[in-house]
Amino acid sequence: MLKAMMQADVGDDVFGEDPSINRLESMLADWFGMEAGMFCPSGTMTNQIALKMHTRPLDEVVCDVNSHIYQYEVGGYAFHSGIGIQLLEGQNGKITAEQIEAAIRPDQTWLPKTRLVVLENTCNRGGGSIYRAEEVQPIRLLTAQRGLALHLDGARLFNALVETGESPSLWGSLFDSISICLSKGLGAPVGSVLLGNAAFIHEARRVRKAMGGGMRQAGYLAAAGIYALEHHIDRLAEDHEHARMLGDALRQVPWVKHIRPVRSNILLFDVADHLQASQVLQALNKEGIHASGFGPRTIRFVTHLDISREMIQQAIKAILQADIP
Repeated sequence: MLKAMMQADVGDDVFGEDPSINRLESMLADWFGMEAGMFCPSGTMTNQIALKMHTRPLDEVVCDVNSHIYQYEVGGYAFHSGIGIQLLEGQNGKITAEQIEAAIRPDQTWLPKTRLVVLENTCNRGGGSIYRAEEVQPIRLLTAQRGLALHLDGARLFNALVETGESPSLWGSLFDSISICLSKGLGAPVGSVLLGNAAFIHEARRVRKAMGGGMRQAGYLAAAGIYALEHHIDRLAEDHEHARMLGDALRQVPWVKHIRPVRSNILLFDVADHLQASQVLQALNKEGIHASGFGPRTIRFVTHLDISREMIQQAIKAILQADIP
C-alpha cells in the first residue's frame, strides 16, 4: 500500500485534476451503481456533508440511539446543519420501518420537519451488527412514499457485504447517499467517499470546501484507498472469524457476564457486576491486549488486518489465564 501511495499519479483535486482521486471516486460509484463520488478525509465529514445536503435548518433526522452521527460526531448535525435528531431504540443499533413510520412528525408549525433517515452498517455500538438488504427494503419503500431521504453510514459496509454475500449495486439502489470508509477494516490510513447522484455530489463539493475538505494532491491518500479496495475486501472474513474465536474464549471466563452476538469484526461484552470495565482493561493491557471501554461495564474488541491468527491465539491464551477476580 505504501508503495502504491508513493507511486500515485496526482494533480489538484480542488480543480478535479487528480487522476487517483478521480479513479477512486469512479470505482466506488460504479460498484454501487451510483452516479458520482467525493473523497473526504473522514467518515465524519462525509456523514456531516450528507446531513447538510439532505436537510434545512429546523428539519429533523431519524436514527438509532447508537448511531455514529449521534454518538461520535460532536453534535455536528446541530452545529453544521441546524437540525434536530429523533432517536429510536433499535435492536443492536438496527431500526425498522415500523419504528421510523411512528417517528415521522405531523406537519405542524411547532414541530421540526422529518426530512432524513440514517442507518449504519455495520453498527459500531451494536457490536458490529449487520443489516441485510431485505431489512432495508421496507425502509426504502417507506422513505420514498413519505418523501424522506435515506442515507447510509457505511463505515464498515464491506464487512457486512463479505458476511452476507450481497452486492454493492444492490445496496446502492436502496439509498440516496452512502458514506464508505476506507480506514476501518479495509486498512487505508485516511479517507472516506460519499456517493450519490451527480447533482448531489456537485453541490456536496461546495459544502466540503466550506468544511475545509478541499485538498490538493490528495491522490497519495486515494491510492491507499484503491489498493485497499483491490486487495483487502475478501480478507475481511478473517477478521470476522477472529472475532468469533475471541467470543468463544470470553464465554469461558467468569469475569464476563454477557456477550453481544458476534456478527462481524466487532465484539462487545459486559463484565461481571462486581467489576468495572477499567479494571478489566487494565488487566488485559498487562497481557498485551488493547481494547476500548464502551461504558462502565462494557468493553469493545475489534479485529483487523494487523491482527494475525497467531496473535489471536496468544490473546485467547491470555484471556483464559488472566488474573481477574
